[in-house]
Amino acid sequence: MNHNRPIILVGAGRSGSTLLHRMLCKHPNLAWLPGALCRRFPKNPELYRLFLQGLDYPILGKHLEGIGPAECYPFWEYHCRGFSAPYRDLTASDVTERTKKRIQDAMSKIPTRKRHRLLIKITGWPRIGFLSDIFRDAKFIHVVRDGRAVANSFLHVYFWSGWKGPENWGWGELSPVQEEEWARYDQSFVVLAAIHWKILMDAMENAKTPLGGDNFLELKYEHLCSDPLNTLRKLIVFCELDWAEDFEHKLRTFEVRNTNYKVQQDLTAKQQSDLEDVLGDHLRRYGYL
Repeated sequence: MNHNRPIILVGAGRSGSTLLHRMLCKHPNLAWLPGALCRRFPKNPELYRLFLQGLDYPILGKHLEGIGPAECYPFWEYHCRGFSAPYRDLTASDVTERTKKRIQDAMSKIPTRKRHRLLIKITGWPRIGFLSDIFRDAKFIHVVRDGRAVANSFLHVYFWSGWKGPENWGWGELSPVQEEEWARYDQSFVVLAAIHWKILMDAMENAKTPLGGDNFLELKYEHLCSDPLNTLRKLIVFCELDWAEDFEHKLRTFEVRNTNYKVQQDLTAKQQSDLEDVLGDHLRRYGYL
């Protein structure tokens, strides 16, 4: 069965992957998961194909534009129990024959003749080992953002579960080193959010190791914001897609701005200093210090 080299966006969450996902979904040859349909009809991916076909009819497409792309965890959970919220990263060893068949069959029903490449977005755990075992020819794009901005953003979204403490937050137990680090800062939630980002970035480093440069690309949120068109051009080349004038026109309608400055607005000087102390090595690794 030909799954046409799916393109999979991954990232820690709050890293700008939603913006990139929405921009890429404007490409005429990409199929994607429509959020509203996935939530209501997770077991009927053939409906997503009909929706995508409808998008390409001028009049009908205008009426369908209100349904946008999403990560669609109800869809994933229906076809693969545990995919949406595992306490650790999913690897190739977690793939069962049943899971592989169900996901491959479901995904094969989504692309259309025109939209022949599937675009998927996943945040949190990378799940690269798991997905690359199911889709051997997948291309992965990792969206990276300054960890200080990500940690700050975690603190201001409803779904961050760090307030429950590491025993109940769903990201596994802290290691002894992480426990000591958190205790050193009086169990600060700002620091816990920073540790959360480090956990996900370390998981990404482990997961991407087997992939070659042809199948894995790291892209910085900050570059997307400062030069969106050229960043997207490089991305389209990596994905082996064609650049289209209509695609560029649609990209120019997006408001793209870097909101990393909110760290200085939202956090105290002490909290900002704590973030830099805790994240220092990782920030240097990714060129942020």
